[in-house]
Amino acid sequence: MEILNFIIPFIVLLTIVVFVHEYGHYYFARKYGVGVTDFSIGFGRELFGINDKNGTRWKFCLIPLGGYVKFFGDRNVFSQSEQAELLKKYNESDRKKLFVVKPLYQRSLIVFGGPLANFILAIIIFTFIYMFSGKDFTPAKISEIQENSPAFSSGLKVNDVITEINDNKISSVLEVSTHINATTNENVEIKVLRNEQELSFIIEPKEVMSEDNLGNKVKRKIIGIKISPLNNEFDKQKLGPTKAMYYAVGETWFVTKTTLKFVGSMFQGKGDSSQLGGPIRIAKITGQVAQFGLIAFLSIMAYISISLGLINLFPIPLLDGGHLMFYAFEKILGKPLSQKTQEGFFRIGLFLLFSLMFFTTFNDLKDLGLF
Repeated sequence: MEILNFIIPFIVLLTIVVFVHEYGHYYFARKYGVGVTDFSIGFGRELFGINDKNGTRWKFCLIPLGGYVKFFGDRNVFSQSEQAELLKKYNESDRKKLFVVKPLYQRSLIVFGGPLANFILAIIIFTFIYMFSGKDFTPAKISEIQENSPAFSSGLKVNDVITEINDNKISSVLEVSTHINATTNENVEIKVLRNEQELSFIIEPKEVMSEDNLGNKVKRKIIGIKISPLNNEFDKQKLGPTKAMYYAVGETWFVTKTTLKFVGSMFQGKGDSSQLGGPIRIAKITGQVAQFGLIAFLSIMAYISISLGLINLFPIPLLDGGHLMFYAFEKILGKPLSQKTQEGFFRIGLFLLFSLMFFTTFNDLKDLGLF
């Protein structure tokens, strides 16, 4: 029964996030007149499904780790001659429904529609949370500084109010730890307000192994301060639609920017690769978070949605970003890349994706104590 507490929330979350992603592709495909034969949640053998009046088969499949939208006459067209050969197979009415005959900008929007839908979903979720649950605006006032800590050595003092970390505005006590741990540099720049005067400090955090709020072992960056809300009361405010959306867009951008910096640090050999996780770790965290209620579950859904949208934009063949990369070459060269060149790129993409899957699965199993 305990494993179901992880699997069920994970499948619900993944189904929603994948559906939204694929619907982004579907929406733009239908908008530009491309025929859609299949809209699938999951891979493998079909479990159940229905046909709509437009001829699309909406279905759930056995392996719920993704999904796809299949276009009418779907195939890879690598050259103009192959495209001409393909067109001969269809009458004039059916040709208009083919993806390959659409202008480059329409094909690009159809491909980009999936990641775009994921970012929009995250913004909607954060907006909903800030409107109905509220957003914290408790000032980040330092109440305690550990002796001989990085904060102590830098000159931070009790009653300093943290206003910025690495040029990011701090509007809540809850944001301090997030921004310190999000940095990919050795040092963090912290600005504080002291006696109505703004001061700046460069601090090198310490890395320690600790447990997060869910009991999982994680590496944390600490500077040796304790922040407590005034009179132990948090200033949580329910926002109006416009203000809630403003902060929702900001949170989505922050997560996107932080993820990109982390990926960049990985390529530079500075990032902590042990923090990369796959489906097993995501399922575990989703199940743990779901126990804290709807708001916590929606929050993790927003973060996963951003991650899915962003990862799909990486210029790796087999992902949406890989297709967009090919379209960029097509725009520059005035014609699609040759079949041989594209097949070479796809082999590289397949190798990279399998390597990433193997590495994240290894991390997941190690996290479970199996290695």
